[in-house]
Amino acid sequence: MKRISTILILSLLSFGAWAQNSPLTSYGFRLGLTATPTFGWIKPEQGKTDGVALGFSYGLIGDFNFAPNYSFATALTITTINGKSTEVNPSNIIPMVPNGTNSGVPVAYDLKYKLQYLDLPLTVKLKTIKADGKRWYGQFGLSNSFLLNAKQDAVASGTKIEDTNIYDYTKFYRAGLIIGGGGEFDVSGNTSIVAGLTFNNGFTNIVSDKGRNVKNHYLALNFGVFF
Repeated sequence: MKRISTILILSLLSFGAWAQNSPLTSYGFRLGLTATPTFGWIKPEQGKTDGVALGFSYGLIGDFNFAPNYSFATALTITTINGKSTEVNPSNIIPMVPNGTNSGVPVAYDLKYKLQYLDLPLTVKLKTIKADGKRWYGQFGLSNSFLLNAKQDAVASGTKIEDTNIYDYTKFYRAGLIIGGGGEFDVSGNTSIVAGLTFNNGFTNIVSDKGRNVKNHYLALNFGVFF
């Protein structure tokens, strides 16, 4: 996984260096840092959502400007998506609960997912013309997430299990649809602050055990600094 992270970082930086010098990209490339709280929730096909949970995302952001008001926007972040649900007989938890497989009666489990991904979004930004050092943007694209860590808390029949490793029961790749918007505000020179709101709608099943279909989604309050 460290090798994958290194390759992606070098690829992003190399492409940024090429973009700055390429005659095809006269509008420039911008690189920055981001730190973003996330508010995630779980949506199981058989079960119900049980509220939102706070997560966090941080890393690099980059804008490849190919026209005055249009950018290809990407990032390389570590993103935590947490969420709560109630599900019936999840196969990865049942063996850990005393008498969990003996009754034959379906048991509802209160679950909390704690998932961490390496995220590489591919999006397009549509920007307004800059006025008085600020401009507004809308953003749309695809989220590509690669699993780094997966844990889960479970409560059922008076038994509580914490921090169960569910990496082997969680799919490595997650795809999501990104839509959002915000503003960019000049500070000094080439430095500007970015603030906005993004909805990431996961559309792939995040669990690998058969018979279950679970998706996760989150809202992000985006904060970043371009240099």
